[in-house]
Amino acid sequence: MKILTVDIGTGTQDVFLYDSRIDVENGFKLILPSPTMMVRKQIQKASRARTPILLAGQIMGGGPSSWAVKDHLKAGYTVYSTADAARTLDDNLEAVAEMGIILVSEEEASALPSTVQRIEFRDFDFPAIAETFNRFGVSLNDLDAVAVAVFDHGNAPDGVSDREFRFDYIDERIQAKNSLSSFAFLAEDIPPIMTRLQSVSDSAQDVDAPLIVMDTASAAVLGATFDPIVASRQKKIIANIGNFHTLAFRLGESGIEGVFEHHTGEITLPKLEGYLHDLANSTLKRETIFNDKGHGALIYDDTPMQLGKDGFDIVVTGPRRSMFSKSQTLRPYFSVPFGDMMIAGCFGMLSAASDLLPDIAGDVRESLKGAGGAGTPPWEIV
Repeated sequence: MKILTVDIGTGTQDVFLYDSRIDVENGFKLILPSPTMMVRKQIQKASRARTPILLAGQIMGGGPSSWAVKDHLKAGYTVYSTADAARTLDDNLEAVAEMGIILVSEEEASALPSTVQRIEFRDFDFPAIAETFNRFGVSLNDLDAVAVAVFDHGNAPDGVSDREFRFDYIDERIQAKNSLSSFAFLAEDIPPIMTRLQSVSDSAQDVDAPLIVMDTASAAVLGATFDPIVASRQKKIIANIGNFHTLAFRLGESGIEGVFEHHTGEITLPKLEGYLHDLANSTLKRETIFNDKGHGALIYDDTPMQLGKDGFDIVVTGPRRSMFSKSQTLRPYFSVPFGDMMIAGCFGMLSAASDLLPDIAGDVRESLKGAGGAGTPPWEIV
């Protein structure tokens, strides 16, 4: 059994190919530039050449790509965009037009002169990943499933804060099913409000296997639980310190006991330490985080969580986890599931996939316990 997992962040896209015949530690993996970083470089190259550009394709992750578009406009160069690609910058197309972007239909886009450089927007490029593996003699023609994680604010109605909308969605998912896997969906079950997740599905038309999409932060936190030290703790707080967003879940025997989400760039280490203490004490308020430019906080169990002296009750993962290296009040444990923090999200997606696809559940769960494929070396598999 083979499952391709792709965790798409702001800085990197982290790829892990699960094969039930070998140990998880021997699985093939790639750490590549993120799609938004790749698009950013294309736009910057066009800016240096003073070339007009057309944004085409679908909604994808913003950040670096959006900043590059705005810099291109600021420099006085023309930007055309189709509606779907334009929603990467803002769900409100009127706001996109006010930036100076010229919105065009697909027909109008195809009629633009060849001097306009077409830049394709999409988060998930299966053919490119398959070609990369194929160059090393590994075929992706026989996959049993594909799982992709991205961060999705959702399509908030006019007048509703993106932050508030996102956190209402988090609350809804936890209320529906108190499990981290509740943030994963089969392609046909994606909520209509989650437009970026749907765009991933639209990008995967050439995938001949069931597709699962998931939120990046919950995938990383779920993956972190497969570190043996983390797994040994019945109660813990796991914080994913991402490049743009920080999300922390308080987990207990009954599931999710509390959660908060903030913007990493708005948090100092002392502030984050205080929020984690308040999450443990069940005193953290939603308005506290929201008023601090974050998304919010929710407490589902009012019973305070006692933090142990060894610090292992606080677990940290994510690309900016190093901010905790100078912590004075907490001594968190840095989770390393199967020896690799970078692909924690991939392990989380595997676990969620086993909940959504009963046919693969047995093999995947056995592998994630550390027993799958023992004794079969990878050189006999390729």
